[in-house]
Amino acid sequence: MMWAVLSPPLPAGFRLQIRAARRRRARSSGSYSCRLRFDAACTGERRSAWRALPDAPRLLPVHYKMAMMVDPPNGMGNQGKHYYTMWQTLFEIDTKYVPIKPIGRGAYGIVCSSINRATNEKVAIKKINNVFDNRVDALRTLRELKLLRHLRHENVIALKDIMMPVHRRSFKDVYLVYELMDTDLHQIIKSSQPLSNDHCQYFLFQLLRGLKYLHSAGILHRDLKPGNLLVNANCDLKICDFGLARTNNTKGQFMTEYVVTRWYRAPELLLCCDNYGTSIDVWSVGCIFAELLGRKPIFPGTECLNQLKLIVNVLGTMSEADIEFIDNPKARKYIKTLPYTPGIPLTSMYPQAHPLAIDLLQKMLVFDPSKRISVTEALEHPYMSPLYDPSANPPAQVPIDLDIDENLGVDMIREMMWQEMLHYHPEVVAGVNM
Repeated sequence: MMWAVLSPPLPAGFRLQIRAARRRRARSSGSYSCRLRFDAACTGERRSAWRALPDAPRLLPVHYKMAMMVDPPNGMGNQGKHYYTMWQTLFEIDTKYVPIKPIGRGAYGIVCSSINRATNEKVAIKKINNVFDNRVDALRTLRELKLLRHLRHENVIALKDIMMPVHRRSFKDVYLVYELMDTDLHQIIKSSQPLSNDHCQYFLFQLLRGLKYLHSAGILHRDLKPGNLLVNANCDLKICDFGLARTNNTKGQFMTEYVVTRWYRAPELLLCCDNYGTSIDVWSVGCIFAELLGRKPIFPGTECLNQLKLIVNVLGTMSEADIEFIDNPKARKYIKTLPYTPGIPLTSMYPQAHPLAIDLLQKMLVFDPSKRISVTEALEHPYMSPLYDPSANPPAQVPIDLDIDENLGVDMIREMMWQEMLHYHPEVVAGVNM
């Protein structure tokens, strides 16, 4: 799995401060912000918290090394490029970008903060190492590039540039340039920073708002979790990491392959149902919201069956009507064999939560996907009424086509990536057509 770790560690002095005037503007303008300040104590908590997550990326040590400019390999540099090392990794990047320091790494490679000298804007550069070594990962990268080119929403991370490689038919690494965010929701949840109802409400509002936009474009994210929700110092939240995203009308293989980190995986996925839709993202949002309220995952399962047991333990034993949607006979039988449990009231799990927050959470964490609240219904819930204005939240203009042949060879994937890069570099297209 590719990770979009685009955020540095929590700086010292973290504190969230909601500003009432900006809350009032959220309804009319769709924008609203608060201030973040970071506690020094967050650092150690964050590192251990990342290790606790399934498939968690490794984070850099506290003493971040700055980017170091180096000579090009073999003394032969490419025009328009300069060279830096970060975390023992060579970056060959466009000269308009000046790297500052590495801010995270995962299985894909390294992310660094940088300055765009042309605009004086801070950005995050993600280097995906040897992207074609794994064809599945290469397809995920291609899918994310195609998707982010079309997405334009303030609660969805913006892909600003893809650096053009020197050699069209033999490039191995991909450099993606994103807007830079300060941290992610996982780091905030695991920190010692107090989270008020206002914080939880505003983070949830932005998540639902971004998700409504995606669903209106026919896109399922399929991997929503706190680590994929980036946050900046004004509490602005942006959804990232679209490597597992698909269109809602896609048929076939994508309905059965692995999706969603286990702790945030909907029952219909755990039960191997053949068809699913936007409700899987709503379940993930419910799990994230519960984690905001309780500062720990609500369903931290160790494997698939244990995950189902944890869900039933909280929601209570399912009735026949609750499991009618299960089309897998073995899965239905397993649910029926679980011992009776009355469930655990969410009010007792989150006694400090606002009553309307609990009511909305209950509607998101519904076992049967057909009875689960939709994103639009969640935004129209009374808990969201101080922030939500339908006229300020327009849908995507057109559905997005993510239809990519899963059997594409590496050479074709490389060529399709090159074509995606051209959309960010009209000067290259002009040069080719001259």
